[in-house]
Amino acid sequence: MRNRPEHPDRRRAAFAAVLGGLLLPAACGAPPAPPGVDADRGDAATATSAEVLGGMDALIEAAQAEGELNVVTPQPDRVDYGEMISAFEDKYDIKVNPASPDDSGQEGSDAVGQDAGADRAPDVFDLGQAVAPADADERFAAYRVETWDDIADDIKHPDGRYVGGYTGFMSIGYDAGEVPAPTGVGDLLGGDYRGKVALNGDPTRAGAAFSGVVMAALGNGGGADDVEPGVDFFAELDDAGNLLPVDPTPATIASGETPVVIDWDHANARQAAELEGEVDWRVVVPEGAVVSSYCHQAIDKDAPHPAAARLWQEFVFSDEGQGIYLDGFARPARARAMEAAGTIDAEALAALPEAEGEPVALTGGQRAAADRYLAENWADAVS
Repeated sequence: MRNRPEHPDRRRAAFAAVLGGLLLPAACGAPPAPPGVDADRGDAATATSAEVLGGMDALIEAAQAEGELNVVTPQPDRVDYGEMISAFEDKYDIKVNPASPDDSGQEGSDAVGQDAGADRAPDVFDLGQAVAPADADERFAAYRVETWDDIADDIKHPDGRYVGGYTGFMSIGYDAGEVPAPTGVGDLLGGDYRGKVALNGDPTRAGAAFSGVVMAALGNGGGADDVEPGVDFFAELDDAGNLLPVDPTPATIASGETPVVIDWDHANARQAAELEGEVDWRVVVPEGAVVSSYCHQAIDKDAPHPAAARLWQEFVFSDEGQGIYLDGFARPARARAMEAAGTIDAEALAALPEAEGEPVALTGGQRAAADRYLAENWADAVS
């Protein structure tokens, strides 16, 4: 396990309350299909659970007969997706072919339907909350994993066409050797932060930046239905000379170019761990401005490897898969159930940045309205 930053006063009760409030070819000449799975993969392609295929052993056998999996996920170092892929390959002897879009989130959605019917087509996706599509019934397969009952209803499609795997909270990461500790969003307007605050991306396209604006709105009297105060805050931050026109990266953080970064807490926490001994990087989730956004797992309805796709889902939502998310500083969907069962890594849980206050997750309608407002006002507010 990697070294983690110390967070001495964790409140597990607050984290539990937060959890309660939320929300990848079978080629010519392939071996015969396992018992219970048609040679044309029809049964696997329509299976709504492992039980339908005869249980997990039958699903594993069918997936191993397919031999490959095409995944669309974030970059390998994001919430330990590289480890998730390696662990799945090692456990099941199935080759994973990853495609990693940038962090905008939109590319993951755009990949749906690409190369349809081809062996290289995506099997499974990791989709941001903003891009889990309204037409999921037409695009994604219905599938319920064995741990279905451990997952809150408000973060999953009722048929399992997409299911929240993990979430993060928006946060402020900062170099404690360069700036004072901020306690709220408004602190970033102070003179100590002049030319030092970076937002991770363009909020009209990047999910992290969008949620950064929502966080600023919550910290300035706005809310899920009103992001105008968030845009106004960044305009003021820009006018004060505090907003950096730089997309932060691990390199800019390590070099000191971006001593304050507004990003997901799992991203900032990773920087704290990886830069330990070099940069005193710390993470704050502003009290009363806790913004949550689940990333959802989904299976392509026309997945070229339908059994492997379903096995991937089972792995992601198993104790092992959820533990990998947690080790990557994300907040897994099944954390509460795992904690109750004693199957969660208590040290990793305690290493998550502390968060106080009710988390806010925008609905589809609220997100659409905020997107429209940003499209019309962001460029003029922050130039």
